[in-house]
Order: sequence, then C-alpha cells, then structure tokens
Amino acid sequence: MNRPGASPANPLRLEFPQSLAVYDDYAAAQKAVDHLSDQKFPVEQLMIVGTDLKRIERITGRLTSGRVAVGGILSGVWFGLFIGVLLSLFSDGGESTLAIILSTVLIGALFGMVFALVGYAFTRGQRDFSSVTAVVATKYEVLVEHKSAAQARELLAGLPGGLPDPFA
Repeated sequence: MNRPGASPANPLRLEFPQSLAVYDDYAAAQKAVDHLSDQKFPVEQLMIVGTDLKRIERITGRLTSGRVAVGGILSGVWFGLFIGVLLSLFSDGGESTLAIILSTVLIGALFGMVFALVGYAFTRGQRDFSSVTAVVATKYEVLVEHKSAAQARELLAGLPGGLPDPFA
C-alpha cells in the first residue's frame, strides 16, 4: 500500500539516488553492476543512466530517382502482398487465389513507385541522400539508493578497474 502523498512505485526511479560511478561505455557500467550482483548486493537499488546524449546520422548513400523508384516498388510489393493475402482469405473461392495476390502485388508496386517518386520530387533536391540515425549516450552513470551507497562503494572497490568514487 502506498503512503499518503507518495507517488505510485515507478521501476525507473530510485529513492534519493546517489552517483556510484561514471563509465565511458555501457559494457563497463554493466560489468560494475554484475560485480555487485556477484557480491550479493541488492541490485534492484541500482540504475544505469546514459548521459550526455548525442544524435548521430550515418549517411548510407546518394538518392537518385532510380533508387527512390526501386525503394517505392519494393515497399509497394510488400503492401500489395499483404493486401492480396488478406483478400484471398475472404474470397469465395471462385477467383484464383494466385490471381488475386499477383494483381494486388502489381498494383501495390505501381502505387508504391508513383508515391515514392512524387514524394521525392517534392523535396526539390533538399535531401538527396539516405541515412540512418541513432541517439547514443557518451557516458553511463551507475546510480544507487542512498541507504546502500556506502556498501556499494566498498564492494565496487574490489572490482579491478572499478570506480568507487564518482568524482575520482
């Protein structure tokens, strides 16, 4: 039962968290938590937080009308196949299932190509490249509840390369 005035339990919150250590990569933070787990520390009082977020965009290639058309065709084929399978499930059996699927695939490919090319034309050369993006953390901080901070620091000091003092 919750205390009056207290917010409901949130698994992504700690009670008065303190910084235990800061690492340059996630693997090192995970290793620290694993070490504490091996030492029978109550790991439910820990949290790994990625900080100093940055957005990375990796350019994967140049966009041309041909590439855009092929991408639209492939996207339309998958959508047409999906619609064709759905329609064939509800057909009365008088029509050929294969004919239904093939016709929806062809129509999907045509519409996919047209819509992709029209969308590409509207960009007017403002973005003639394809890319993938990700948000990544540059630091990983291990937080611990205040009531167990001293014990966690003591146990973490036994880890080779461990950082028991976040300000060291």
